[in-house]
Amino acid sequence: MNPKHIIFTLLLMLCPIGMAAQSTITRNKPKPAVTKPKPATKPKAKPKPAPRRNSTSHSSSTVSLSTELNKLINNMVYVSGGTFTMGGTSEQGSDADDSETPTHSVTLSSYYICKYEVTQALWRAVMGSNPSYFKGDNLPVESVSWNDCQTFINRLNSYTGRNFRLPTEAEWEFAARGGNYSRHYKYSGSNYISDVAWYGDDSGNNRTHPVGTKQANELGLYDMSGNVWEWCSDWYGSYSSYSQNDPTGPNSGSERVMRGGGRRNGAWNCRSSRRFSNSPGISDCSFGLRLVLSQL
Repeated sequence: MNPKHIIFTLLLMLCPIGMAAQSTITRNKPKPAVTKPKPATKPKAKPKPAPRRNSTSHSSSTVSLSTELNKLINNMVYVSGGTFTMGGTSEQGSDADDSETPTHSVTLSSYYICKYEVTQALWRAVMGSNPSYFKGDNLPVESVSWNDCQTFINRLNSYTGRNFRLPTEAEWEFAARGGNYSRHYKYSGSNYISDVAWYGDDSGNNRTHPVGTKQANELGLYDMSGNVWEWCSDWYGSYSSYSQNDPTGPNSGSERVMRGGGRRNGAWNCRSSRRFSNSPGISDCSFGLRLVLSQL
């Protein structure tokens, strides 16, 4: 047998073994893993954007203004018209000075006056700024001149459509005395000044205090004595002995009337009949105001 035949015979003999081996390999070949498709998950909802907060100063100031104006209107106290003796009456004793004489009869029409001095919160809401030396929303605004008060009142009236104004000197004194309910106290609401006033001997660190924290007078008005001096509308002038109806003071002058005394003044300056005056352009950290309306 030639060599080619021998090789061919050997190949034939090996074929079954190779086929068997191939079959074994095929049978034992691991099946490919079948990956089950995962169930589709719901897409996560995108978080809703937070509502935009209107952080503009205009919006916040508008809310503040509305709140303060509502408080102001609610705090206006009706003062029924009547007749009283203005000036250094008997309860003032020897404390009455020449500027408070002669005493004289005054008849007033009815009006409304705020139970509190104008606060810093109200001033800032109207004016957008706060000139006060002592800071606090519920403290009386101070460091304001008579002229500043007129600017404030004009702007306040443009917002409200009302006719707020400073009280006349006569209106101020009548209200401080308790109007038609007067018990003829020396100070506004009491003969004991510490009951009703923040003043020089009782003002604690010589500063202003939140409005309405002392005792009210007969009309429910606070701080008519002490805390800050309050501007009146009148020019300052000497009294006359003649009876008067709704007086508004002299037609001209150099100084405007102030009433009530302030946080650094003694008791003498906080009496209901005490008069004071200053140039309308002067401001001080003891000068403030209170508002009046002829009609609500």
